[in-house]
Amino acid sequence: MSARSGGAPPTAPGPRPSPSDDLEQRISRFTAGFGQRGGYRTPTDRERRAFTGAVTHLLDGDPEAARAGLTEIDFTLRTVTDAASGRRYAEVADAASESGHTTRGWGRVYVDLDGPARWSVQVPHPVADARTELLGARVLRGATGGVLVLAGAHRDAGEDGAADVAHREDSVFHAVVDELTRRNLPGVQLHGFADESFRGRDAVVSTGRGDSAVADAEQLTAALRRDGLDVCTAYSAPCKLAGRENEQGRTAADRRSRFLHVELNKTVRGDDARLHRAAASITTLTERWSRP
Repeated sequence: MSARSGGAPPTAPGPRPSPSDDLEQRISRFTAGFGQRGGYRTPTDRERRAFTGAVTHLLDGDPEAARAGLTEIDFTLRTVTDAASGRRYAEVADAASESGHTTRGWGRVYVDLDGPARWSVQVPHPVADARTELLGARVLRGATGGVLVLAGAHRDAGEDGAADVAHREDSVFHAVVDELTRRNLPGVQLHGFADESFRGRDAVVSTGRGDSAVADAEQLTAALRRDGLDVCTAYSAPCKLAGRENEQGRTAADRRSRFLHVELNKTVRGDDARLHRAAASITTLTERWSRP
């Protein structure tokens, strides 16, 4: 199987499995320490290449090469078994801390170990866009073949917007998404907005700068509307919060790769049952993406 179609199925990454753990709770513990000031450092070019190269090895089914590359930058690779779904994920995490209290803030990557990578869910603003990190975990466990790319700091944590990874090209977050886009894996990026920012709307579905994912956007919109959400369709009509300046969306548009930018208002994200239903709606899409 070619790299562009997802690479070889990754094997379990060596002898460091963790006990069974609820993936959502694990991510909640990680993001609990995120603050609006401090906790982020822009990676050097070498660090960014080492991180992305390791993830590339992991996607290609070579966990030992991935681990060796991560060791260079003091990151770890372990297997996490999600207690809720029973699925196994490779977790790329900062070795310095599991509580969110790091000085680098480069985030985590989770890769489904039960088959080749076929799609991604991206969370660039955990905590700042409240509970999008939980939504990301629910989307990941909803279908096989997923990769979760999770930012490692509050969007305001860095100087001069350095930690706002949705609008930067110099982060490991962007570098990993760029590699997934190079492989032509479709991706959905999750955001949140205050209710007053777009009154009367529950969600915005956009294809960003590109138009390769219009059919996907239509499918997702239909699923969200079946759940009763009022959706603004930025791929077919003027909408606020359309994500046109999103850097990962720009990269996807340049490569004609499918990319969705999804915004949910605070009311939807704040209600656990509604957040769960939103994840289920997104899963109707990722289930299709997971098929060969």
